[in-house]
Amino acid sequence: MAAKRNLAAALGRWSAEHRKTAVFGWLVLVVLVMTLGSSAGQVNLTEADYGTGDSGRAERILQDAGLTEPAGELIYIRSDRLTTDSPRFTKAVADTTDALEATGLVTRVRTPDTTDLVSADKHAALIQYDVKGDPDTAADRVQPVIDAVEKTDAAHQDVTLGQYGAATGLKAINDSLGEDFVRAEYTALPVSLGILLAVFGALVAALLPIALAVTACVGALGLLALTSHVVPVDGMTNSMMFLMGLAVGVDYCLFYLRRQREEREAGRDNATALQIAAATSGHSVLISGITVCVAMAGMFLSGLTVFEGFAIATIEVVVIAVLGSMTVLPALMAMLGDRIGAGRVPFLGRRRARRSAADGSAAPRRDSVLLRGVLARPAVFALLAVAFLLALAAPALGMKTEKLGTDKLLPEDNPTVVVSQQIEKDFPGSPAPASVIVKATDIDSAEMKRAIAEFRTKAVASGRTGKVIDVTVHAKENIAELSVPLAGNGSDATSRQALTTLRETLVPDTVGKVAGTTALVRGDLAFSVDYNDQLKKSIVPVFAFVLGVTFLLMLFSFRSPVIALTSILLNLLSVGAAYGVMTAVFQHGWGASLVGTEGIGAVESWMPLFVFVVLFGLSMDYHVFVVSRIREAYDHGATTRDAIAHGIRTTAGVVTSAGLIMVAVFAVFGTLEMQDFKQLGVGLAVAVLLDATLVRAVLLPSVMLLLGNANWAAPKFLRRSRPAAPAGATPAAPTAPAHAAAGR
Repeated sequence: MAAKRNLAAALGRWSAEHRKTAVFGWLVLVVLVMTLGSSAGQVNLTEADYGTGDSGRAERILQDAGLTEPAGELIYIRSDRLTTDSPRFTKAVADTTDALEATGLVTRVRTPDTTDLVSADKHAALIQYDVKGDPDTAADRVQPVIDAVEKTDAAHQDVTLGQYGAATGLKAINDSLGEDFVRAEYTALPVSLGILLAVFGALVAALLPIALAVTACVGALGLLALTSHVVPVDGMTNSMMFLMGLAVGVDYCLFYLRRQREEREAGRDNATALQIAAATSGHSVLISGITVCVAMAGMFLSGLTVFEGFAIATIEVVVIAVLGSMTVLPALMAMLGDRIGAGRVPFLGRRRARRSAADGSAAPRRDSVLLRGVLARPAVFALLAVAFLLALAAPALGMKTEKLGTDKLLPEDNPTVVVSQQIEKDFPGSPAPASVIVKATDIDSAEMKRAIAEFRTKAVASGRTGKVIDVTVHAKENIAELSVPLAGNGSDATSRQALTTLRETLVPDTVGKVAGTTALVRGDLAFSVDYNDQLKKSIVPVFAFVLGVTFLLMLFSFRSPVIALTSILLNLLSVGAAYGVMTAVFQHGWGASLVGTEGIGAVESWMPLFVFVVLFGLSMDYHVFVVSRIREAYDHGATTRDAIAHGIRTTAGVVTSAGLIMVAVFAVFGTLEMQDFKQLGVGLAVAVLLDATLVRAVLLPSVMLLLGNANWAAPKFLRRSRPAAPAGATPAAPTAPAHAAAGR
């Protein structure tokens, strides 16, 4: 038969015939892109870039006016024995202030000489200050101040000092992320290599996917640096892209290699086996890569710049991984030939017995017990699988999301978290006051001064704010900043009600009434509320886009509305199960100790959207690979039943192996200290595990068996003659007679 003509087959054939050009071209491309990216440097998001809604607009007003607000910090001083007016307490305060000033890194130091900086029981006090310079880099410069405070704390045994604020909080997060991601990257590589060694039993075959995945990630890092000048990215994007790229890069190579080896074991020569692998698995890799990219593109509808950066990073690494799998991988496989099996590992490296019939075709393989059960009773297995997935998804019905603050992102014993909680207890609202940004035509006008005075009076009288409201006027820019401590602990229901009152009543009735004035509320709580509101607004368009475009991709890839719809429904079950597990573990605390955490009462607000997009893209890897093999067997003339059995039988090993690699990589996220990445790791790992096992091995064949020939029904505009099978491809082996079914 003639070889199937498709882009993957053409690229594979060209690469095999131009081996040196493909390999050296790949290396030159990776080095060139990385060099250009390193020279250009990466542009990271600024504080204003993260914002959305009114708080985001307020940040941009300040940024456009060149009024980047300094990173504010609080020094917490407490003594269970001494009161704030005792000599030893005041001495500790004075020494701390002197130590701060001596660093030369602080400005606007405010000591506890007013009641708002002294606790109600008079056993605690606060010192306020700002870190000089750019607030976006304050976390990198605040260490000398931390050291000075710790030294002062050691010199005063009667009091305890702690520090919390924008710079120290971000530094704690960055330190945790930096250590975690370094450990994650170094853990993911050997784990992936170990699984590949078990799969192939040969060092060369195991190293090849790792090498290609790593070089793809290196090239993507360089490309990301270049594109970040158009769309800035979050600082953690590089590490996330590396782990994502490693997972998909290894999977793509694994699909290709296993198909080539399967054809070699069936008696094909190396060139023919490679052509078949390119036309089949290579084509599946291309479809999978396009699906991932399309799913990630849905993030552009979120309205959040940080998601746009994640989307671009993932798309770039997937595109490069697909390009490498379809070009340099065939070239290397053609170069190595059977030497790809070199470096066999004892016990693991025993060569598989070649199953060949006298005519050189692959002999039938024995179905597993599970597959035989699915073939015999598809309705029962489909019902059980759906029931199990729905049971896992059930907790998601009560999912509560919120933008997690530092106190929930970091472990509860982290010093920064401990100090933050102490400040919240003694000074409600102090760790994160709201800020009203007033942009006026004339900020020094008598009318505006009266409005600001009226705002301060009404705010204090409302009982929703603290008693002291600081006002900073920037006359040249016609902007005023009003710092407003909120009632409550800064994030609870009381604080949220205070924020609502501030936005809907106090601001509109005072400064907001002045003609030509823009008055917006910003701050940690305002940011969180606006962020959550934007996420809620974006869920419908993002979901609709991803579902719609994925349906169309599956429809035109397999020419079957039934298969396209089935793909969507099965993926939704996987996502729902992931949501349920995340809710159970991280919101309710069920089994949380198994992943080194505890229930915090909520799931990070960006998690549902992000997990949906990532899972919908990645899970299609396995779906496309399995269904392509089923379709291939059906196009050879096999019955639907035999095609399904053949497709599941021949892909079970590679899908399980690929799933294990991806689960292992994502499980590394679950070992991180940061709560949001722990949630991400658990959610993705559980979903991929279910998807690569239960969904693809049980639910997919069960549903397709129940649908029978309806799987291949298509409207006229999609119909075309069955494509010719790849030259020499292994035909579908018939199922055992006991499981044969006429007419399906």
